[in-house]
Amino acid sequence: MSKKYDVAILGAGVVGQALALLLARDRLRVALVRREPAPTAPTAPPDIRAYALNASSKALLDGLRVWPGVAADGTEMATPVQHMWVAEDAPATPASVRFEGTPSHPLSWIVDVPALEVTLAQAVGFQSGIDVLAERPAAALTVVCEGKRSASRDAFGFEFDAKPYPQTAVAARLRTERPHGGVARQWFHQGEVLALLPLEGEHGQAVALVWSVAHERAAHLLALPPEALAAEVTAACDQALGAMQPQGQAAGWPLELSRARRWVQPGLALAGDAAHAMHPLAGQGLNVGLGDVAELARVLREREYWRDLGDLKLLRRYERARQADVTAMSWVTDGLLGLFGHRDSRIQALRRWGLRGFDRLEALKHWTVQQAMGPTGTAPH
Repeated sequence: MSKKYDVAILGAGVVGQALALLLARDRLRVALVRREPAPTAPTAPPDIRAYALNASSKALLDGLRVWPGVAADGTEMATPVQHMWVAEDAPATPASVRFEGTPSHPLSWIVDVPALEVTLAQAVGFQSGIDVLAERPAAALTVVCEGKRSASRDAFGFEFDAKPYPQTAVAARLRTERPHGGVARQWFHQGEVLALLPLEGEHGQAVALVWSVAHERAAHLLALPPEALAAEVTAACDQALGAMQPQGQAAGWPLELSRARRWVQPGLALAGDAAHAMHPLAGQGLNVGLGDVAELARVLREREYWRDLGDLKLLRRYERARQADVTAMSWVTDGLLGLFGHRDSRIQALRRWGLRGFDRLEALKHWTVQQAMGPTGTAPH
């Protein structure tokens, strides 16, 4: 007789594994379907991803005891962001905003994704309520966490609207001549967005590059030798951290604003990038996905005793709660990209005036920081 499962999770990335751990803690029988090699597999290509996680995401991962700590060689896998500096690179009249955190309340943490996935995989391996399978079993509820190119989502008939941006994100790891000081730096220049995210601890000399550029320019940058790409980045940020040296090869992926029209069906739900994707300029992609995890786990935990896990009315509670948050964040990122990409000189002048004025309004900056950090109440109980 085949084993019965309460929930089958398709996709074993950060979102899928975090959801599996939360549901297993609530004594649900979980099948985690992993169709790709495990993060530690020797055939897996080097993964250079790094994400900004807010206080809500950290609280959730801390509660699961999977927050990445220090590697065997002493490298810190999660770097607190004490300051964030955002600038519009206008040659004649540059404008910038600086956000301030504190040692006890950083603005965010830049987390090495491969390290986080390995920590999650180890926790999954020790959790008796989770079986890792290669194929989808029967379950009362199936949750699709396969990412924005999910074949399962399409096979289940979920409609997915995508608005491609005329940009590719170029990502790389770079060593810097000077310590980054725990500062996340971001430049807007003629529609491009260049971000340098601090790695290896507050006094580290390594950064994660995310450079959103037109497809043609991205193809050029990705074709460069790593040393030449590092030189391009050094010049583009005006040697903000001195000379830079590459750490491995760069990678790139096309950007889009996308969202499923419905997130649930009877016995089915979407979470993470399978439900939504947005531009990385606000650094909220994984935070939004982990918000899905926390809300879905809460809805299932608080369901009426007589209601089935796959009940459509139950799942719509999750859908309503998350669609509102995701829609708001999507509008913000899409609006910022349109604003900073506008070429009209009058709008550019107004934008720079507004950016300087915003930098002087400490109360508004504080409110903005609180919204980005998220409510810490989303941590698991």
